[in-house]
Amino acid sequence: LQVVRDQISHCTVKLRQTTGLMEYCLEVIKENDPSGFLQISDALIRRVHMTEDQWGKGTLTPRMTTDFDLNLDNAPLLQSIHQLDFVQMKVSSPVPAPPILQLEECCTHNNSATLSWKQPPLSTVQVEGYILELDDGNGGQFREVYVGKETMCTVDGLHFNSTYSARVKAFNKSGVSPYSKTLVLQTSEDTQSEEQTLPFPVPLERSQLRRMSPFSSTLNLQPSFSGRSYFELRSSAHQLSLHSSLQSLNSAVAWFSFDPSSAHADIIFSNDNLTVTCNSYDDRVVLGKTGFSKGLHYWELSIDRYDNHPDPAFGVARIDVLKDAMLGKDDKAWAMYVDNNRSWFMHNNSHTNRTEGGITKGATVGVLLDLTRRTLTFSINEDQQGPVAFENLEGLFFPAVSLNRNVQVRL
Repeated sequence: LQVVRDQISHCTVKLRQTTGLMEYCLEVIKENDPSGFLQISDALIRRVHMTEDQWGKGTLTPRMTTDFDLNLDNAPLLQSIHQLDFVQMKVSSPVPAPPILQLEECCTHNNSATLSWKQPPLSTVQVEGYILELDDGNGGQFREVYVGKETMCTVDGLHFNSTYSARVKAFNKSGVSPYSKTLVLQTSEDTQSEEQTLPFPVPLERSQLRRMSPFSSTLNLQPSFSGRSYFELRSSAHQLSLHSSLQSLNSAVAWFSFDPSSAHADIIFSNDNLTVTCNSYDDRVVLGKTGFSKGLHYWELSIDRYDNHPDPAFGVARIDVLKDAMLGKDDKAWAMYVDNNRSWFMHNNSHTNRTEGGITKGATVGVLLDLTRRTLTFSINEDQQGPVAFENLEGLFFPAVSLNRNVQVRL
């Protein structure tokens, strides 16, 4: 590059000199006195010939070619390779002993569960981490649900009413320990008691993990809802189906609140995390603490404040849904957004089924997630809003809401 730059500079000087000579020749040709022209013509012709000869002596010939001769000297590398020598080192430490599951600290709440374990009291072998495995609840293969250094793990979004097995093993640089004893756990069944610590369900898919204190208890209600039916019984065959579905909710009830740990930072919580609003004019998303992967689930949200006609959205979402946009803008949420006059269903930013009828302060929005039929249906003030909103739902779903500072809702 330096050689080429030098040649460019040299050619630029020559070009400037030649251009000056050409301009001088043009001025001489304009001379009107023939005798004056004859006096300088010989000298001018010599200068032109001299300049022409200089250009013909390789001034414009490139001093560098486009082909470069590069020679790679690999002799030192080959010498180093030939001098390599491998020896087998002794194992510095044995593999860890099997961990012990601490049964008194293993418990669940709704469909979240906590497992705790420890190393044997007399073990002195260093442990770098643990691997927790669960089966599929049907006697199938075990799969990893946690790998890390913690000795306590909470798994969210698990099945109800099933039996599962769990086991854990430890590892270090030397290898992996044998498995602990297998813990067989039974989920909650229909009961008349008001308070009970439930055994452990298993996730449909690999679920979010976090370390926290063990749960204390969960509630089981009476075998059926007392008071009113959530959908008024109409003549419509579809609403008859909805009514029948809700009447079948006669076993354990899963209670949940909004989850501050997964919500957008602009969400404001109150009323033991049952009431939410926002300190931004932009839509922000908040999820419920409990995820559902099977069964029939219904919840209601009361509109406690509604100013300037915002568009809050209600529905379900995956745990990794966008938190800084309206619910339903991405493919991780299924929602109904509604103003004071009408509503729309939205998923993956696709708007469908515009329906007349909106919300005001004091209105109630109902969400019916039927994972047996794999459908999602909405209501406003106990009347179904539009047709079945979404079908063919499968996986792990969390209750979800998006709202801005002009609206406040209560679960």
